[in-house]
Amino acid sequence: MSELRFDGRVAVVTGAGHGLGRQHALELAGRGAKVVVNDLGGDRHGGGGASGGPAQQVVDEIVKAGGEAVTNPDNVATPEGAEAIVQAAIDAFGKIDIVINNAGILRDRSFRNMSPEEFDSVIAVHLRGSFLVSRAAWSHLRDQGYGRVVNTSSPAGLFGNFGQANYSAAKMGLVGLTRTLAAEGAKYGIKANVIAPIAWTRMTEDVIPADFADQLGVDKVTPLVTYLAHESNETTGEIYTVGGGKIARVFVAETDGWVQKGEQTAEDVRDHWEQVNDGTSYTVPKNIGEQTMALFQALQ
Repeated sequence: MSELRFDGRVAVVTGAGHGLGRQHALELAGRGAKVVVNDLGGDRHGGGGASGGPAQQVVDEIVKAGGEAVTNPDNVATPEGAEAIVQAAIDAFGKIDIVINNAGILRDRSFRNMSPEEFDSVIAVHLRGSFLVSRAAWSHLRDQGYGRVVNTSSPAGLFGNFGQANYSAAKMGLVGLTRTLAAEGAKYGIKANVIAPIAWTRMTEDVIPADFADQLGVDKVTPLVTYLAHESNETTGEIYTVGGGKIARVFVAETDGWVQKGEQTAEDVRDHWEQVNDGTSYTVPKNIGEQTMALFQALQ
């Protein structure tokens, strides 16, 4: 089989100064892509002061290996910053083909003790940032009739996690955003998918033992991102967990449920609760239209 190449393609990778984003940027560049390496340069909590050092180190590594890359230190969470990130690709390479939204911060705290600022700041980077960068790139992707968007969710978003109400909400929000981008981008050749990685990085070093650093290395996540970002990938609107060599599709399904036409009471719901929750048979709607049509059919 032929190698997946990205010659002539231009990618923006946010949060690419460390961890997953760094690995994504290096891999794409190694396969011929021209890369904008975006990183604000702060610590994993979003503080510590901005620094272009980490992103510049990645760019230097790419250039040393014979690739092409530029650095960008702008903030994904502001409209101006997101526009500047995409404009960096246009200015340096004349276009943009791939958006990999990877930037993120953590402000973990139990729900009872979480402040509105801690909630908002995490939403701002993960969810709002992915929206803003994708939005800044969207008109370029539409006009050229081609694009690939890969968003970064988390198992914490898909399944919940203690002490991460802000992070979980942002990461599940990315699923809805990605599904909508897939729907709206379909006729313009834009594919959008979302990954939920498990990897040992500075973001997860407090929850994943260092003993698993090798088994859960970032190099076990990037191959999926690389494929999803490639022109040969025709899949769109899907969710994939990835880590430690395992890749699996995650989907939102609806059970066959229970239908009672006419009057319905709380007691009726109670008496049919087992049927409502029975997952023996289910459907996986591709969009809200399919889900709604199934309801209409059940009511006929």
